[in-house]
Amino acid sequence: MIPTTKFKAALGGLALFAAAVLPANAAIAGPPTVPPDTVAATEAAAKPVPKLGYSTQSVKTLNIDFQYQQTGYWCAPAATRIALSARISPPSQQQLADELPTTTNGTDWIGQVTRVLNNHLGTGWYETKEMPDDLPTQAQRDLLWRDIVLDIGNNYPIVANIVAPANNHPPGYPNYTIYHYFTVIGYDDSDQTVLIADPAGFAPSATYWLTFNQLATLIPPKGYSA
Repeated sequence: MIPTTKFKAALGGLALFAAAVLPANAAIAGPPTVPPDTVAATEAAAKPVPKLGYSTQSVKTLNIDFQYQQTGYWCAPAATRIALSARISPPSQQQLADELPTTTNGTDWIGQVTRVLNNHLGTGWYETKEMPDDLPTQAQRDLLWRDIVLDIGNNYPIVANIVAPANNHPPGYPNYTIYHYFTVIGYDDSDQTVLIADPAGFAPSATYWLTFNQLATLIPPKGYSA
């Protein structure tokens, strides 16, 4: 069993800076352990996205109200708003930027997102999960996949803080290191892919699939709210 304080099932800003600019109840199958494969990642990004809210035995996606981020540094407010929209009528990006708070340098820490999500939902569902190891440990990977399945299964999107270097990019990203927040709104257990709602506007579409392998390597050394 993965050590975690999350017993919920039983209880029922994109900062577009180059690296030089920024200093600072069936059993769930375990995720794959190899680093992301370029071909697999490309195939996942090209995989058709089903209608949101679609669900089968292996696939689940959530209904959300999508908005692209309204400034170059409001990725966290936009990603937080997307996550909230699966459950409530969400506040504006401006209000969320004020609450996080977000500055022109972006949003400092995923824990700020966790706090704002729980405040608006009136719950303690969301927890901050740190992933400081690059590459992540097997325990961190197992917990991430478990959180994805548990949260999406209970209609809670996940907000992830990522660091995407030029050699490990989601589709359409520019050729330098990107510090960003996006929202995980679905998964497909049959091929270990996750559905991303990305407020950046780099990709050809607002939502796209990533391999779980790639997501697990994009989050370190940051974290996610789940």
